[in-house]
Amino acid sequence: MTGAHTTAMADFKGVHFAAFCDVKKAKAAALAEKFGAAAYSDLAKMFAQADLDAVWINLPPFAHGEAEMAAVAAKVPFFIEKPINKDLKQATQIAAAVHKAGLMTCVGYMNRYQKSVLAARTALQADPGIYANGGWIGGPPYNPDPNSITGWWVQKDKSGGQFVEQVTHTIDLARFLLGDAEAVSAFAARGFVRGIPKYSIDDALAVSVKFKSGAVANFCASCSSGARGGVFLDIYALQTAVKLSGWGHDAEIYRVGKKTPKKVASLPNAFAVEDAAFLTAVRTGNPAGIQTNYADAVKTCELTLAATLSAESGGKTIRLKY
Repeated sequence: MTGAHTTAMADFKGVHFAAFCDVKKAKAAALAEKFGAAAYSDLAKMFAQADLDAVWINLPPFAHGEAEMAAVAAKVPFFIEKPINKDLKQATQIAAAVHKAGLMTCVGYMNRYQKSVLAARTALQADPGIYANGGWIGGPPYNPDPNSITGWWVQKDKSGGQFVEQVTHTIDLARFLLGDAEAVSAFAARGFVRGIPKYSIDDALAVSVKFKSGAVANFCASCSSGARGGVFLDIYALQTAVKLSGWGHDAEIYRVGKKTPKKVASLPNAFAVEDAAFLTAVRTGNPAGIQTNYADAVKTCELTLAATLSAESGGKTIRLKY
């Protein structure tokens, strides 16, 4: 994700990469050399020595906490990639610290900036969604290198599982389009995927959600479907149906009485759009252009973690607090 964001911002005017920090300093050094920046393996030193206006926190779910609190202590606005955490208690503590400091934050739910998604949101504001169906379907991940993304991704104690790490995008969009949720229940399929070292995540997850608006939804996750897959979110209302499909979430918006749907293509540079929105907010001190801040992302985090907890309990309904 650091590569995705540095590539997106490389040509931005008035932006200079001042420092990179990684527990493996060689990784930070490689990027630092490329962009004429300083390299660190110690967060405290970076915040003390580098002249930072903003920071990007791109970490796997299990590695959160120290970086966010260091940014809060230094009063440096931060952008953080999803999922924000796999530990809800820690996420809420960070949210409280961010609020107390009055710190500007932005979370990497880039699809909220897509023209296709915003068109769907406009349509559903006039005709609220009643039922939704969505998810991510893909094949089993495999990489023998435990330090690769698939090395930690297949370990539930590190990634939280596919629903927490990946389907979080779909859940966040459902919240963006339907409002906050109030209850969730789920069932998991396990034991089908074999032969992947340290694999401990669910093979598939079936999740039912009730929203505060009264809407209901079914969501799915599968990392055991090698022949065919995809990303989708369909929402149905009295007069409107919205179909969002593909990684970019292209939209088809159907209306009663209209023979053909309104089609809105997604943008190819969603990372650049969200990065520009955050930078504009930092420059102006006005967060209006930020679609998701840390406090809002805690709600998505809670819902995804509650779904996996429900599955572990055999389908128990869990009511949400946030």
